[in-house]
Order: sequence, then C-alpha cells, then structure tokens
Amino acid sequence: MAEMQDLVVVGAGPAGLAAATQAAELGLSATVLDEQPAPGGQIYRAVERAAQGPAAAALGEDFRHGLSVVDAFRRSGAGYRPGLQVWQVEQSGEVLASDGQRSEAFPARRAVIAVGASERPVPIPGWTLPGVMTVGAGQILLKSSGMMPSGETWVAGSGPLPLLYLSQIIAAGGRIAGYIDTTPAANGLAAGPHLFAALRNLPYLRKGLKLRGVLRRSGIPVHRADSVEAAGDGRVERVRFRAGGAWQEKPCDLLMLHEGVVPNVHVTMAVGCAHGWDDRQKCFRPTLDEWGRTDIQPILVAGDCGGIEGARAAELRGRLVALGAAADLGRIDQATRDRLARPLRRELGRHLPIRAFLDTLFTPRPEVLSPPDAVIACRCESVTAGQVRETVRIGAVGPNQAKSFIRCGMGPCQGRFCGLTVTGIIAEATGRTPGEVGFFRIRPPLKTLTLGELAALAE
Repeated sequence: MAEMQDLVVVGAGPAGLAAATQAAELGLSATVLDEQPAPGGQIYRAVERAAQGPAAAALGEDFRHGLSVVDAFRRSGAGYRPGLQVWQVEQSGEVLASDGQRSEAFPARRAVIAVGASERPVPIPGWTLPGVMTVGAGQILLKSSGMMPSGETWVAGSGPLPLLYLSQIIAAGGRIAGYIDTTPAANGLAAGPHLFAALRNLPYLRKGLKLRGVLRRSGIPVHRADSVEAAGDGRVERVRFRAGGAWQEKPCDLLMLHEGVVPNVHVTMAVGCAHGWDDRQKCFRPTLDEWGRTDIQPILVAGDCGGIEGARAAELRGRLVALGAAADLGRIDQATRDRLARPLRRELGRHLPIRAFLDTLFTPRPEVLSPPDAVIACRCESVTAGQVRETVRIGAVGPNQAKSFIRCGMGPCQGRFCGLTVTGIIAEATGRTPGEVGFFRIRPPLKTLTLGELAALAE
C-alpha cells in the first residue's frame, strides 16, 4: 500500500493537474493517478509531444495552453503515477488502481475525482457499423499521432467540438467531404435571451465565429439536417440525412458523430455521492458546494465531471478544490483560503456566463435522447430502443429493472454508452423526468479487472 497522501487525484486533465499543483504549492502531499502515459487528459492529450510536432500549429493556441498547465504540474513536486486504471474509490478516500498486472491501494485524506467529460452517445441507425466513430476519438488520433481521416469523411453533429476539429483538419491540410450540422433551428431562438450574458465572454464568442468563418472559406459543403443515418454492408458506405424535409444520400468511408459532452459520473455514482439531473445540460451531475465537496466528506470533485464548464474553468475549479481541501485539513485557515480564492473566482466569473447560451444553443435533438425503436441503444448487448420500451410495458420503471430484463448496461462499457439513452427512453415512455427515472446502479470494478490484479492487493 502506498503512503497516506493528503490528496489523491484521479485524472490528469486541467482540473486534476491544477488541483495537485495548488495542493503542492500549499505544502500538501498530492499524487495524481493517470490512465494515460503522460499528463494532459483528453483535452490536452499528449500535449508535450504534440505541441512540438508538425500538427502543433493546426491544434491551436487553446491546446498549446495545456503546456503551461502540465509544466506547472511537473515543477510543483506533486506525485505522478501514469498508466494506472482506477477501478474503485472508497468512501474513506482510498483509491484502488491497477497497472494491468497488479492492483495497488492509495490511501488519502481526500480523494479528488477529476475524470472530466465523455461524449454524449449518438444512437442513430447504423452507428454500430465499422467506420462510424466520434469526433472526439478522431481528435485524439490527431493529437496523439497526427493521424487525419482519408477517403470520403463526413462529420455530423452539433456543438463547438465539430467546428474546432474541422478547423484543425483544414489547418493541417486534410480533407473533409462535408459537414452535417444537426443543431435544431429553434435552438437559436431559445438561446437568444442568454446572449447578453454570453457577451461577458466575448473572446469565446469570437472564437466560435472565427471557426465558422474557417469552415465557410474552406468550401466544405455544409448541410443543416434534422436526422442522420449511417448505411452500408458490413461497414459504413453511405451517410443519409434529412434536410428541408427531403432525404439525401452521400458516399461515405468514415462518419464522425458528436452531440456534445456530458460529465463522466461513473466514479462518483459508484462511490455513492448524491447526484441530480441538470435539465439544461441534459445529464446527471454530482451535487457539489462551491469548494467541490460532495455529500461524502473525503470525496471531492473538480472539473467537467462535476458539470460541463470548459477546460479553463476546470483548471480554476481544480485550484479552488485544493484550497478548500487545504482549509478542511487544517493546513491553511479560512481567511487565507478565501483570499487566495478571490482572483480565481473572478476569473471563473468570466468563463461561466456563456454556458447557458452554449447549453441552450446546442441542446441535442429529441431523437438523440430517445431514439426510434429500431435503433440500437446498448451497443455491448445489442439491445434496441424498442426492447427498452417493451420492458416499460411489462413493468420496468427504471434502468436497473430494464437491465435485469434485457441486460442493457451489463456489457464491458458498464452503461457509459447507453446509460443516458436508456434513461431518456424510459422517461419518454413513462411521462416522467430523467431525474425521476434515475440512472444505472454503478458497482465496482469501474474497469475490467482480472482476479490476478485483484489478488495483488493482498500481497
């Protein structure tokens, strides 16, 4: 067993790195556990290598900002354990992780969950065909190895990430066959009342307009569609979309999907932290106070796994969580905590007002949240949306009952790709809110674990 730490941080993205850096600066012992081989998380994945490579200019200034975050962490003296899969966090704050061969326990006075966000599942007809992937996965390939798509590649979806990815591919000299924008037209009107508050973060709005300008000047065809399908024999060969009430079909070798990101709540749900439904972001999120405290004292949450706010806000949240933990552990007094927190909260106040505008503008289409009967909802167990609705007709009132009937959520992903979809289907079928329906009950291990890895804890 490792030595007791003040903070054990799960995740090496902007929130986790900033929390560990701040903690070390305050004299606390802190160790970051990271499943990747180098710090940066998903948003700054492989930033130390990628920012020096040929794709550096294409990835943009926001990505290169990650170098300063990683560099500050490297210089802080905080501990770092790469290549570890965290498979359980105990309510005591102890974290259990494995390197693929053996497990190890990391006792902590406070565990900081900073596992970030995941892409919302996009259950459309044909989404399980080879050749269909997420935009986030494509961006990971670009960051980690400079890989760009080839052939007839289409991007379909909504939100800032597709625009960013398209601009990066354009800057790197790649080719995209077309972009299918699925943002509902009505969302623009609904987001209008939030525009004035969003103007407080004018640089972010300018970035969005700049990305749209890059796309427009590139000559890549852009289609506004309210429905998308992938089709093919054994793999994706065509993309179909409905624009203006008429269906169109295009040759397609690779289809990349995206409908926003949601908090990665599997860890906090497995621990037993209280969660609530965020109707604006259409997701579950842990219930937190201003210092990232959950209802379980040793468990803290920082960054997008506590609610989607963006990379810069996540970095600030990480520092605030570390300040709160330092005060709770008696390393600094509350007056010092509040004094150090004031500039961080001022900076955070610049980033948050735009969230209501973005969340409303990019609210996903209803069929993303509750797809038609024939669409596969659970990829691991090949369960369709219609089968989930049938469980409701025979008495299932929530995801866990549906899981018992038809095994949805019991595959290797443990509900990561189907949880929100199953909740959405049941909510629609029963006339209840997703918050009333609830989510799968998450149990350890969070990741696949061999008996040998588990037995190593006893050695």
